[in-house]
Amino acid sequence: MLSHRLVQVGERLAALAEQQDAAEKRRYQLRTAALVTDRLAGAVAGRLSLVEGRLNALHEQRRQRQAAARAALERLDGLRRKRAASSQELENARDLRRQAELEESGLRLRLEATVEAVRRELGCELDEVIASPRPDLPHEMNPEARLDQLDEELRKLGPVNALALEDHQALEERHTFIESQLEDVRSARRELGKVVRAIDGEITDVFAAAFADVAENFAKLFIALFPGGTGQLRLTDPEDLLTTGIEVEARPSGKRVGKLSLLSGGERSLTALAFLFAVFRSRPSPFYLLDEVEAALDDVNLNRFLELIDEFRDEAQLVVVSHQKRTMEAADCLYGVTMQPGGASMVVSERADRVGATSR
Repeated sequence: MLSHRLVQVGERLAALAEQQDAAEKRRYQLRTAALVTDRLAGAVAGRLSLVEGRLNALHEQRRQRQAAARAALERLDGLRRKRAASSQELENARDLRRQAELEESGLRLRLEATVEAVRRELGCELDEVIASPRPDLPHEMNPEARLDQLDEELRKLGPVNALALEDHQALEERHTFIESQLEDVRSARRELGKVVRAIDGEITDVFAAAFADVAENFAKLFIALFPGGTGQLRLTDPEDLLTTGIEVEARPSGKRVGKLSLLSGGERSLTALAFLFAVFRSRPSPFYLLDEVEAALDDVNLNRFLELIDEFRDEAQLVVVSHQKRTMEAADCLYGVTMQPGGASMVVSERADRVGATSR
């Protein structure tokens, strides 16, 4: 009886030792997975901070350029209004100048006519007439009547602007000032035009280079996803890259379609994936996140999608949210969220070798 009990105890000890060994192995595997996860999280956080910093810098640069452009436009509008007001003032000044010149010419002519009349009628110079004593009043004319007669003659001569020369000099100075302001406005407008042309040229060059790369990669990837088909990207207005649109042409093998809406759901998904991965290949990134992009694909198209994923596996890290079993089988590592009955949700992970063993 004791020997039988001893044998049972030995067997239980052996089973407990095996369970302990299995638990140690599981603990080692979980610790290794945790270290890998921590390293991956640190790398992702570092990359994400760099990307966010660059994105914030680009946003700030764009904001500054927009603010500078708005300030320049506001200044240009203000200068235009000043120019219009200055032009009106200049035109008014020119009118006043012309009027003053006409009045001056009239007065000069009248003065010359008066001097000539004095010479002709009195035979002396005007200075001598002015220095001569007051003439006697005409017969039977009192001083008041003579004064009225002289006032009437002065009224007929018209008003005399004694400040015409001063007004003319002031208008000349105003004209010179307005001309200098107008030249400043023209110079600022030329500089602003140079800045706008430089920015437009830079935007055009960057867009043209990016479009050329994406279009070339789209054509290659479309052929890989649709053997025998053709796909290309086309600009709606190639002459104006600042306002042009982009049209996607997709013709799978054996189909003649003019619109993407005539394609099936899987074909539209593959076309979108071709464009998406063309952008990835043209402007690479170390990290990509795809959320159930293969949900509408059948087995054949899913296989092509997985081949495309395999091409990008060595270029970047891909995180794919999926419910497809074949997509999960192609992954290096699986992460999922589960919850035991009556418990809290938890994250679980499986390595690729264990996923393959489980599927088998």
